[in-house]
Amino acid sequence: MRKFYLFLFLLITSVGFSQEDAWVYFNAKPSSQPYFDSPLKMLSQRALDRRMIQNIVLDSKDIPIDVSYINQIKAVAGITFMAKSKWLNAIHVRGTQAIVNSLTAFPFVSKVDFANKLLNQTAKIAKLSKIKKVNKSKKTKINYAYGTSANQIQMLNGQLLHQQNYTGAGKIIAVLDAGFPGVNTALPFQRLRDNNQILGGYNFVLRNPDFYTGVSHGTSVLSTMGGYKENSLVGTAPDASYYLFITEDDTSENPVEESLWVEAAEKADSLGVDIINTSLGYFEYDNPAYSHTYSEMNGTTAFISRGAEIAFSRGMIVLASAGNSGGTADPYIGVPADAVSVIAVGAVNSSKVLTSFSSVGPSSDIRIKPDVVAQGQSDVLSDEFGNIIVANGTSFSSPIMAGMVACLWQANPSKTNVEIRQLLLKSADRFTTPDNQYGYGIPDFNLAVNNGLSLNTFSKDDFIIYPNPAIDFITISLPVGLDSAMVSIYSISGQKVLDKEITIESPSISLKALSKGMYVYKVESNSFFKRGKIIKR
Repeated sequence: MRKFYLFLFLLITSVGFSQEDAWVYFNAKPSSQPYFDSPLKMLSQRALDRRMIQNIVLDSKDIPIDVSYINQIKAVAGITFMAKSKWLNAIHVRGTQAIVNSLTAFPFVSKVDFANKLLNQTAKIAKLSKIKKVNKSKKTKINYAYGTSANQIQMLNGQLLHQQNYTGAGKIIAVLDAGFPGVNTALPFQRLRDNNQILGGYNFVLRNPDFYTGVSHGTSVLSTMGGYKENSLVGTAPDASYYLFITEDDTSENPVEESLWVEAAEKADSLGVDIINTSLGYFEYDNPAYSHTYSEMNGTTAFISRGAEIAFSRGMIVLASAGNSGGTADPYIGVPADAVSVIAVGAVNSSKVLTSFSSVGPSSDIRIKPDVVAQGQSDVLSDEFGNIIVANGTSFSSPIMAGMVACLWQANPSKTNVEIRQLLLKSADRFTTPDNQYGYGIPDFNLAVNNGLSLNTFSKDDFIIYPNPAIDFITISLPVGLDSAMVSIYSISGQKVLDKEITIESPSISLKALSKGMYVYKVESNSFFKRGKIIKR
């Protein structure tokens, strides 16, 4: 079954399962030093350059898993090795419950985590949430013949970036999807092929280099970014380069796809990719015992969400479709859209009205989700045969947004991924009044570019605290150049009720412990001070 965010409905059937999926976590990486001494053994020069520009140091997560550990697990009779993750120092295996549990006897195994949470010793019985799955300097002005694809670009003011020749050149996007048939033959991808913008790829499902196969969902997704056919279709990042990775198995719905996704994200990191787009999402599986619950939509529980967060910590930007469950009884986003740093993209129609199918928030820990929205209804794209078609789904609003992020980053090459993410959110039309349907709204990429180019010096006026009034959380946007600050909140009578340090990576504060009413906040650092009032509803 597919879980691409196309607007299709599927029938779920329950069957018996004797083999169990599980993650085996290791407790060390004993051969780390040679990699720290020679980092090119694990990362490309482009990946190292990305880290250097953003002041990101190498750490143990970058070190490959010890091969001897993997080989010893593989040698156990009845165990099938499925995937691996150096970031989480874990492998995905399949076997009976007894055999999988026996792996804890190895001294290098720290724990076993079954996809079926009821099999874990610390697991609590929880009611499964049944969310309907959905199928898975001045430059010469340039004008593109967008044809019918104009609206999905102009809604974001992307045409103004293209006119300044910000078209994604120099940026690399990894597309993690189900297949890319036709990309090597169809006319709308001819420009990518002629300019050698398809840098490579891999089929993680079949473990072979043939990525021009599988389901054409990835083909259509790529076309919204890199497609080019004059007067019919122009993608949002026609001059970006792309890696194409198949991580989605269309024949089944299984948590191993989360592991394959993380493995592909790690490969993308090692190759120096800047942006990851994924129009996949996970909530329910063929084995209902493996399905996620809404309580797990907290950004820190699902394997794929944890991997996506690590991807961001490596200096990449991750965008994910919010999902198409908005019209169901359980309309919430899936994983990895729930991750804190992932830019979850919802869908609006051509008139900027939220579509009925776009999944909504909040995350289960009451964060704003989705983050932003773009056109996801009547999107213009290419199929595998080169036909220009129209389709619906957050599958397409996400890559439309991802392509524009590449253009924004091209215009602001010295910015970190954290800063680019902030510029994106701050440019959105609901930034000061976000909600859990539109998130922060529709970004204005021309505004984002101008803000990025003009905010190269520290401005004390570039400070926002939102939402205000607030319910459970506030987010504080610090001035550019300020990495952290102490936040103190006082009652009207002057009693300090909360004290916390915020950073640009962790800018949110929970107000759940506070009673409703008015409070005074104070934000200060060595070079900045701001005081004001906030209302807790």
